Amino acid sequence: MIELVNITKTYRMGSMDITVLEDISLTVQSGELIAVMGPSGSGKSTLMNILGCLDRPTGGVYYFETREISTLTDDELAAVRNAKIGFVFQTFNLLPRFSALKNVEVPLIYAGIPNRLRRERAVPLLERVGLGTRMQHKPTELSGGQQQRVAIARALVNNPPLLLADEPTGNLDSRSGEEILNILTELNRQGVTVIIVTHDPDVSAQCKRIINLKDGRILNDQVNP
Repeated sequence: MIELVNITKTYRMGSMDITVLEDISLTVQSGELIAVMGPSGSGKSTLMNILGCLDRPTGGVYYFETREISTLTDDELAAVRNAKIGFVFQTFNLLPRFSALKNVEVPLIYAGIPNRLRRERAVPLLERVGLGTRMQHKPTELSGGQQQRVAIARALVNNPPLLLADEPTGNLDSRSGEEILNILTELNRQGVTVIIVTHDPDVSAQCKRIINLKDGRILNDQVNP
């Protein structure tokens, strides 16, 4: 599904170039469940942004489903994101005035999908994450774990083959975090490729592969026993 070849990412800070990722090469097969770990500043979020086509590498080549991503225009990158990649963030990023159902429908609104078809796709997803009776509730009327479930349903509404989750349990209590992790692992069993950035060893323990970053480089890449 994914191949990164000698990826680097450098930011210009005043008169200095700061290298955040250096010589990152890895492959991801369809159906994998991967944890990306490392201390703060190791490059985890930058790597996630590049994988998610939210940012461009400074050097190297990125292939997604054999297509070279590095050379695409901004509009082409947006099309790949919308069709192929779902995002789940630590802070949920829900629209506060919208119901859970409307939040899940947002990507379909941008895609120009008619209202009836939006509902037909969003309702089963909310039921799938256990929120069938909470669809009309706004984010402030939901717990943190329930808000993250809405975010997962929204990430899946375009049926992407790849789900990227950046610290998805970071703002949750242990029970809610475990429930969210269970949802992600079940999605993986159903065929979705899932990559999770996490500091939590309990999360990484559930993943089949762990990639550790340090100072912008891959420290190790191992199969979880």
